Parts: sequence; structure tokens; C-alpha cells
Amino acid sequence: MAATHEVFNVPAPWLGANLFSADRDLTGLVQRAGLAAEDFERLALLGELAGTPAAQDWARLANSYPPVLRSHDRYGHRIDEVDYHPAWHELMTVAVANGLHATPWSGTAGEHPHLARAAGFYVWSQLEQGHLCPISMTYSVLPALRHNPELSADYEAGLVSTVYDFGLRPPASKSGLLAGMAMTEKQGGSDVRANTTRATPNADGTYSLIGHKWFCSAPMCDLFLVLAQTEHGLSCFAVPRVLPDGAHNPFALQRLKDKLGNRSNASSEVEFAGTVCWLVGDA
Repeated sequence: MAATHEVFNVPAPWLGANLFSADRDLTGLVQRAGLAAEDFERLALLGELAGTPAAQDWARLANSYPPVLRSHDRYGHRIDEVDYHPAWHELMTVAVANGLHATPWSGTAGEHPHLARAAGFYVWSQLEQGHLCPISMTYSVLPALRHNPELSADYEAGLVSTVYDFGLRPPASKSGLLAGMAMTEKQGGSDVRANTTRATPNADGTYSLIGHKWFCSAPMCDLFLVLAQTEHGLSCFAVPRVLPDGAHNPFALQRLKDKLGNRSNASSEVEFAGTVCWLVGDA
């Protein structure tokens, strides 16, 4: 008799489930909170997409083919860019289109925009987590950026846009922007007071950064919050990858981190050498 290799006692692939509508706890919570019908419908559509084979394949591919650093172009010019698998861009497009990044801060996103965003983030995170790093950083960067009204006026419209527009170009020329962070240094770890990166004031009101960051997540974002020391102590700065005049800001990616988790997201080490930045809030 021929041997059989029947698969048994394992769950069937979980396909076709609506990750929002099937979650009675979540749907009950947002109903009791008074979430608008249009938000409820949007979450149901997002939950339906998260349960499809196509979306689950995006998650698989984004982690099977992690990002690749391109420090130089084929002519030897420094470019400091990262290539992602197309599946990463599919995931990002959906996250941005559904306002999981900064759109709750736009003031036009309904009665409970932060609740709707949190529920959507929870639903979509069950599919793939790595791409949600730049999504969640953008959400938290924008209110901090408002401590510099001039910067906020330049970047806020792009940050709250629901268009995912990948690539390093002048911010004013893009349909949508994303933000990241560079805080951690080797000598400090989570104790950012031990950071040694310095920001020196320039005559035009900008600052110049000199230093190294041990962990800079999602380096292809358009704008970063960076911690650096001044004569007043540790301070927060906004660092664009591309300056308003189109010049690339010095942002030397040393390597991408080899991680056990969060593999689809490019986490990097970055070197600042005269990198232009603006103070956010008080020094």
C-alpha cells in the first residue's frame, strides 16, 4: 500500500476572514465609543483586505526579501538609498490611504479620528508589522513638529496626505510625506542624555549636525526628528533627507541592521557630517 502523507491536526489557512468585522471585542468597543458609520465601513473594508490571500502574500514577500542598501550609484556617487520589494510599497500604500499615519491631525478626519486610526492600525498590524514603523513615527512626529510653526507649515500638508509617494525628492514636489526618527547612539542606548551628536548653530538660523546614530529607522522617509546636544543640553531637531532647494542633505547610511524581527523595515546606522537641521521647540 502506498504511503499517504495527509496533513491533519493543523489549522487550515486563515483566508477570507474579515479582521475587523470578526473581532467582536473591537467592533463593540468602537460602537460604544460612537465611531461614525463611514469610519466603521472603512475599517470593515480594511479588515476584509487584511484577510485576503493577496495581502497575506505582500506580508510574506516583504519579509522574505528584506530591504537592500545602495550607498553608491554605479558611477560611484554617494546616494544613500534603500531598495524595497514591491510588496512593501503595497503595504505602505494601503496604510497611508487609510490614514493610519498622520491624517488624524488634519482636523478633517471625523469626530473620533484618533480612535479610528488606532482601530485601523490594530487591524492592519495583524497582517505585517515592519512597515508600520514609519507609519507610527509619522503619527507621533507631526504634533512635535508643531512646536516649530514655520516647519509645520512647510511639511504638515504632505504628512497628513493619504498619498504614498516614495522616493527622495524635494518635499514641496511630493504628493505625500513620511517621517522617521534617529535618537539612539552606541554610548547611550535608551539613555539619550548620553548622546554625543552635536548641533552647531549657523548664521541663517539652521544648525549643522556632526555625529553618528546607532539606530535610524526607515531611512527613506522625508523628514526625521533627531536628538543632538547643544550648549543648552539635549535638544530636538528636524532633519530633511532632501533640502528645500533640492540638494541632498548629508545622511550617510553606514549599514542596515540585521534583525530577528521587524525585518521588512530598513533600520540603519547613519553618519551626520554637516547635516542641515532646524530646532524643534526650545533648546
